[in-house]
Amino acid sequence: MLRAINLSKNYNGKKALNNVSFQVEQGSIFCLLGQNGAGKTTTINLFLGFIKPDSGQILIDNEEIESNATSIKKKTAYIPETVQLYGNLSGIENLDFFSRLAGYKYSQEKLREFLAKAGLQEEAYLQRLSTYSKGMRQKVGIAIAVAKNADVIFMDEPTSGLDPKATAEFTTTCKELIKEGKTIFMATHDIFNAVHVGTTIGIMKEGSLVQQIKTDGIDANQLKELYLETI
Repeated sequence: MLRAINLSKNYNGKKALNNVSFQVEQGSIFCLLGQNGAGKTTTINLFLGFIKPDSGQILIDNEEIESNATSIKKKTAYIPETVQLYGNLSGIENLDFFSRLAGYKYSQEKLREFLAKAGLQEEAYLQRLSTYSKGMRQKVGIAIAVAKNADVIFMDEPTSGLDPKATAEFTTTCKELIKEGKTIFMATHDIFNAVHVGTTIGIMKEGSLVQQIKTDGIDANQLKELYLETI
């Protein structure tokens, strides 16, 4: 479970986050919508411990992140908009390398299982990352998060630049992960996919969380109208 309690953050006198509070339950997907500069990435960076809030609290599984940084890092994984991997290594070699960095050593069979779970086609396992599309690189990123045994996965603009097929595959993978009890928190501009993949949607404007909506009560067109009215 994730909790933000009255989070505020300033950059050079400008409020990036203004008293933001929300809760994300285990086994759910929280999609954070908003324009550039609304505070989405700042929120993720605070949860990952990359930056500190000026005020407020951040909890993951009821642990405050500043005083429990080591244990929380073991529970979390981060998939940025552009997944940074080694282009001269294959998909399975990248997965093996980053798994070992996290303290896990897996057999080749198990590494293949992780890549399959992430939706990467088998013929790509031994190909160099330099030949991968963005969607394929993202799948390796998801496999790394699963291999790390992360309970919470943070994603920043995960569907940016993906074609419709890759976006649909991404949605399917995310839904499979939450069935296993994983929690996903993503910042996105993709209104239509947010409705399909998300459990809850938050809308940010100028550093404030101004809307929270359950996706089972809204369709894509209704969300688009609400979003445009809000921002």
